[in-house]
Amino acid sequence: MSTIHRNLLSQVGQGARQTLEKTQQTAQTAVNTVKDAVADGAKGLKQAADTFEAGPARQVTSLLGGKPKDKVYDGQFVGANGQTFPPGTPLSQVPAVMPKDGSNPSKTIIYVNGIMTAKAGQSSDLQAIADKAGARAIGIHNSTEGFVSDLAQCVKDKLDKGRNPAVDTLADTVYSELKAGRSVHLMGYSQGGLITSRALKDVSNRLRIEDGMSKADVEKTMSKVNVETFGAAAATYPDGPKYVHYVNNRDMVPSLFGLGGKVDPLKFIKDAGKGAVVHRFGDGGLNPVANHSLQEMYLKHRVPFEQARNNQF
Repeated sequence: MSTIHRNLLSQVGQGARQTLEKTQQTAQTAVNTVKDAVADGAKGLKQAADTFEAGPARQVTSLLGGKPKDKVYDGQFVGANGQTFPPGTPLSQVPAVMPKDGSNPSKTIIYVNGIMTAKAGQSSDLQAIADKAGARAIGIHNSTEGFVSDLAQCVKDKLDKGRNPAVDTLADTVYSELKAGRSVHLMGYSQGGLITSRALKDVSNRLRIEDGMSKADVEKTMSKVNVETFGAAAATYPDGPKYVHYVNNRDMVPSLFGLGGKVDPLKFIKDAGKGAVVHRFGDGGLNPVANHSLQEMYLKHRVPFEQARNNQF
């Protein structure tokens, strides 16, 4: 073999080796890329699964009833720092939520929350109420078991059927306070307004049946009850208490299920209570949740009770 042939073969062999090495490197890079993609894909799938578990899946669980822990507080009093007390506890023994400004007011407001609100959510509402009204705030808890269960309970409350622990606690509390000669100030939001209506009807019946009061005497006794409702789902209230009802015309809850909006073809079957003040306003946009919010919507429209009773908004 000539020198030229040997040099050519050597160059060809060297070129082949370089080509093979480059091919191997390219192949290894491709393999690594595929491995990384698979790993990233697996990681992405896990993140997606975690997101679903934290988002829609959890929401579905909530809709179908996923808050059994909150049920233990149903009908209990809620006081400062989220403390709970069993039904029958005297109001004087429930430490109230106080205004953040450090004041020490004597007036007490009893507040009943709406649907889909756990105890922590009611505690937040109580603080907002105490700050806005300059009052001591105590809650009666309307527990949540998820949207479907809560909505079913609303229907029963509308029909005055079945037992609702929050109704029982509120009715017993109002009755006891009135029998002791004390006035009562109530606030009910959304289903809490429906619960308030049902409890007040129960108190009126007890005064009439158990105490043998005439209709006039029942109304006179019930006049010691001040009531404020916000976006309430109740369409009727018993005569006697002094009422102020706040209704956002852009809120579907009171418009469809409560006292109705500014234009209401079913107005003739609704009763806000004798002498009630109904403050209707239009506020909000296309977000139905925001339009129904207690803290962000209704409390900003609230004025002191006596001022509201004089239609000074």
